[in-house]
Amino acid sequence: MVECPICTKPVKSAHINQHIDSGCENFIEDHPPESDELGGASSVSSVSSFFHRPTANRAAVDVASKVETAPTFAASRPTPRKAAEESVVRNKRPVESTIPPHVSDIDAAQAAGGDTALKRLKTSNPFQKDLPLSVRMRPRTLDDICGQELVGPTGVLRELIKQGRIPSMVLWGDPGTGKTTIARIIASTVNCRFIEINSTNFGVGECKKIFFEARNEQRLSGRKTIIFCDEIHRFSKSQQDIFLEPVESGLITLIGATAENPSFKVQGTLLSRCRTFILQKLTVNDVKTILERALEVECPGDTRPSVLDSDMIAYLSAFAAGDARTALNILDLALSLSTRTGITKEEIKKSMTQTLVYSQSGSSRFDIMSAFHKSIRGSNTDAALYYLARMFECGEDPLWIARHLILIASDDIGIADNSLLPLATAAYSAAEKIGMPECRISLAHATVALARAKKSMSVFLGLARALTVLKEPDVAALPVPINLRNVPGELIDVSEHQRNSESSTNYKQGRVEQEFLPDLLKGRKIFEE
Repeated sequence: MVECPICTKPVKSAHINQHIDSGCENFIEDHPPESDELGGASSVSSVSSFFHRPTANRAAVDVASKVETAPTFAASRPTPRKAAEESVVRNKRPVESTIPPHVSDIDAAQAAGGDTALKRLKTSNPFQKDLPLSVRMRPRTLDDICGQELVGPTGVLRELIKQGRIPSMVLWGDPGTGKTTIARIIASTVNCRFIEINSTNFGVGECKKIFFEARNEQRLSGRKTIIFCDEIHRFSKSQQDIFLEPVESGLITLIGATAENPSFKVQGTLLSRCRTFILQKLTVNDVKTILERALEVECPGDTRPSVLDSDMIAYLSAFAAGDARTALNILDLALSLSTRTGITKEEIKKSMTQTLVYSQSGSSRFDIMSAFHKSIRGSNTDAALYYLARMFECGEDPLWIARHLILIASDDIGIADNSLLPLATAAYSAAEKIGMPECRISLAHATVALARAKKSMSVFLGLARALTVLKEPDVAALPVPINLRNVPGELIDVSEHQRNSESSTNYKQGRVEQEFLPDLLKGRKIFEE
């Protein structure tokens, strides 16, 4: 006797294929054998472990059946192991559903009775209070997601989910914008096997094992496998390449999530097989909506602390900087502190720590440097100092900043003020010699001077035009005019060279009036003031 992997009903092992082919309607055993007198397992539990549903997921299915909810996450095949090896290998096993059974109960309650059922479940579930607020308030449906047009009423991704046509995709967005939430909602909506993997401790061998299981699952039940990989940019090149064939053949659907620019961090061959969806940064109003929703669940009725009024919620929303997870975590902290007698808003604000979003290997670093450069180019001293201070506060290398100041001195100021290139070079020397934090003043000195100076991009544009000219046909190899060539002795008529060569001392102000460009480029204007 076996348990059908689709409908979980008992079926004789000889009839399992016919049962699945009949749409899980025929060959069902009404009375599965009971356990034997010695307390051993029944024949249903003694068959191949592939058809076993893990205890956590069985609990989720039981709760779902009681409240008549939607399908839960599918079960995976537990591989038999020795007891001594199990604890070592468990950390590298793929997670089919990282949502614990009591969180699956939340899904079931919401599907059955909405917020009322959710509140009733929260009071009866002993595990719920131990979860972080950001986990307890994670959206369970697309309608609960705030601030993302992709899954809004007219969103492209929402339409694909409704049709059940889930392509392999990369979700690119800042932390706390809902990448993991969207992936889990997709898994609970479509009838697919869902696996979460961690890119930090997963190797090629483990990936191949998932593909093998996905192929078996597809052959037995016809279900596809969705693999969700958080922080996919941390995968090495070999790890990313292993997904190429399974994704292209349709064996698996890959959903990758990253906070870094996938054009730089994900292999182009893998990126071409996936669609890239960009998640927008949450606005202050979006975060405020999320916090108000959390307070309604956590503090129903008149139990809301007076210190968490609308002004405080607005402050927390702005403080989170578009990160819903951070916003819920600091709200959880504020709720804990609000139980203290005589607590004030100022004391709660002092207990918070601002999260600085900055990565020296990510796109945020170059975004801030780009803003710094353009602020100087636009002669906005205030903005230039603001972005300079942000880089200092995030621990940026001062020499990296100084190198950009030298570039700006020639790129944007140029011949408008020739004294600023030596100043920028001196700022680099100061940063190199005295280091942080003292060199911050020297770099700020150079920043203000560059921002206040007159700007001229004539040198930059002139060089760009010269490089463009070289791309024209037959221009790059034009011969140098004879009067400009070096005297090679026996290979050229010295008298002819001297006759055509002019000296600057023969002309007023040292300006020689002769043609210097090759004949094909005579009269071409490359440099303009």
